[in-house]
Amino acid sequence: MASPVQPPPVQPPPMYSRRCRRSFSGPIILISIGILFLLGTMGVLNWSHLGHWFAHYWPVILIIAGVIKLLEYQAAQREGARAPGLGVGSIFLIILLIVVGLAATQMSRFDWGELRDNLNIDDNDFTWFGQKYTYEDQLSQAFPAGASLHVNDTRGAVNITASDDDQIRVLVHKKINADSQSDADKWNGGTKPQLTTSGGIITLNANNQGAGDHWVAEDLDITVPRKAAVVISTRSGDVNVTGRDGDVQISDQHGDVSAADVNGKISLNLDHSSARVSQASSDVSIEGRANDVSLEDIKGGVHLDGEFMESVKLARIEQTVIFKSSRTDMQFSRLDGDLDLDSGDLQASNVAGPLRLITRSKDIRLTNVAGDVRLEDSNGSVELHMTKLGSIQVENRHGDIQLYVPDKAGFQVDARARGGEIETDFDALKVDSSGNTATAVGSIGSGGPHLVLSNEEGTIELRKGSSVAELAEPPAPPKPSHGPRAPKAPTPPKVTEN
Repeated sequence: MASPVQPPPVQPPPMYSRRCRRSFSGPIILISIGILFLLGTMGVLNWSHLGHWFAHYWPVILIIAGVIKLLEYQAAQREGARAPGLGVGSIFLIILLIVVGLAATQMSRFDWGELRDNLNIDDNDFTWFGQKYTYEDQLSQAFPAGASLHVNDTRGAVNITASDDDQIRVLVHKKINADSQSDADKWNGGTKPQLTTSGGIITLNANNQGAGDHWVAEDLDITVPRKAAVVISTRSGDVNVTGRDGDVQISDQHGDVSAADVNGKISLNLDHSSARVSQASSDVSIEGRANDVSLEDIKGGVHLDGEFMESVKLARIEQTVIFKSSRTDMQFSRLDGDLDLDSGDLQASNVAGPLRLITRSKDIRLTNVAGDVRLEDSNGSVELHMTKLGSIQVENRHGDIQLYVPDKAGFQVDARARGGEIETDFDALKVDSSGNTATAVGSIGSGGPHLVLSNEEGTIELRKGSSVAELAEPPAPPKPSHGPRAPKAPTPPKVTEN
């Protein structure tokens, strides 16, 4: 019997013996980056130059990596080997490079000088804004009688004092941020301050942007005859004016403004700036968006109109005070004491009426008030101490009302508390607490000014002025509840300084 024919054995496919070439793109790029950083740490290259180069030319890295991959592919084809591919790590690095490169490009286009100004960042705070170079300069010329001075300084402080002659003198303290001394010298030459005369106006232009859009700050110390009126405009920097008979007008952004010993009118236009004015013989007006405002010893009137972000402090204002913001409308005739206003409180003493105050969400405490009062508030308490009664109208919601009047004063009362109570120190005033609304209507003494008090969801208290002193007296020490011996007399406390 013939044996069956056996099929030939199946040969396994030949093994792929050609090895894959390793890529040199990664090492070449790492070596190049390492060389750049080494030159930066050695001081051969400037870090800001490296950052500028990367922000503008980072796609060159992708191009170089692509050229290297192409050359490697062609070399592998000639040798019959497999060309190296892109691994997960390479793909991740490419994505990271693109994200960081796009971010660096956008950052290079951003106006960092404007950000510095808005945040009030000094050039000494951060070093990546370039090197700081300083320069000094001075100008002087005759100042005609009756002329006014206009100062324009985009970035820098302005300090004006009175001169003892008919000259204007300017000392210039310039700071330039640049990558090199040569750049700073060039920009210094292009930003020389300029004094020009046109009619009765002397204009001092700091010329900050005379060399282009570079960071140049110029602090100006100016002496000018006392009688001259001044107009100052600065985008970022403090302004100080001292000793002036003429009017003062100041426009300032992101700085502190101060004026003292001024006999002319003072007008301030602020944008995220603070102001301090003292010893002014005429009217003071402030408008715009201000931070802290402090006014004291003003012989004229005060007019504040705008948004005041932090606090307003007034002291000794001899004429009418007008305050207007989106939240508060206030006016009164005179302030012999002081006033402190912030976002949640308003306190004032020695206020002469007629007083009108319309606000919300503030706790109000007014002491030593004389004259007519009209007051509206909500979501806050009202405490009003009168030294001389006038017509009074107080309306409040979701907060208590406390009204203190002279003990022997005569007046008429119409008080209503919806959802609250009425308390009084005057026995002749009858309170009806039936229902949801408490009322008190009547006359005290021989009658007189009309007191209208209205409250919702809060208590109304009508008190005698002397009750404040009674409340201020310290309570008697408590008696011991038990013990075998009587306690010794207490030793007087020692007085210490706070």
